[in-house]
Order: sequence, then C-alpha cells, then structure tokens
Amino acid sequence: MSDNPQIGKIGWIDMTVDDADGLRDFYKSVVGWGTEAVSMGDYSDYSMTSPSTGEAVSGICHARGSNADLPGGWLIYITVADVDASAAACTANGGEIVVAPKGLAGGRFCVIRDPSGATAALYQP
Repeated sequence: MSDNPQIGKIGWIDMTVDDADGLRDFYKSVVGWGTEAVSMGDYSDYSMTSPSTGEAVSGICHARGSNADLPGGWLIYITVADVDASAAACTANGGEIVVAPKGLAGGRFCVIRDPSGATAALYQP
C-alpha cells in the first residue's frame, strides 16, 4: 500500500490470477517491471517494481489462500477513513460487499461491487 495514504486516493493496484508466476513473467517482459517475492507461506505472490526506481508499483497474486475470494483481474485499492462505514455506505447506496472487511497490511480492507458491476477494494490504513 502507499507510504503516504490520502483519503480518496488510489493507494495500490494488484491482480489475483490462477497463474501468478506466468503473469509476473508476462509483465516483466511487456512492461519491464522487476519483481520482489512476497512470502505467503508455501508459495510467493509478487510486488512488481519500477525498472527505474525499484519502487513497488503493483502486485500480482495467486488466487488462493487469503486471496482465494478476490475477483480476478486488476483491482484498485481506494484509501478510506473508515472501511466499516464505507462498506455500510456501499450497501446503502445500491452496491454489494464481495469480501467483508478484514485485516490487510497493517490496516483493514474490503472488496465492493458498485451498482454498475465494477469491483474495487476499500483500504483503511
């Protein structure tokens, strides 16, 4: 997640897929990203890094373990002040909760689907 979280800002983007190793190699070749393995116990997910700065810019994750319930494809993480209040506002305004609020990276997150069908994660540092 972003080192400088600002409410309403997209703080991270990642992708959950069946073949994270293959997609890691695809984006290394196509975009030039580097990689840093992120241990998930018996396997690794990946932080993809900028070729010029080495800064983590996105993640590519296996669709298993703690990521098993996440939707496939790119997922943006929008920083919010209170993930529980934002989740309640989502359902009150015609959206739905895909993944209920839970802990992640020193904060809490949930995944929502808006009334148009698009998904996004909400992250509270």
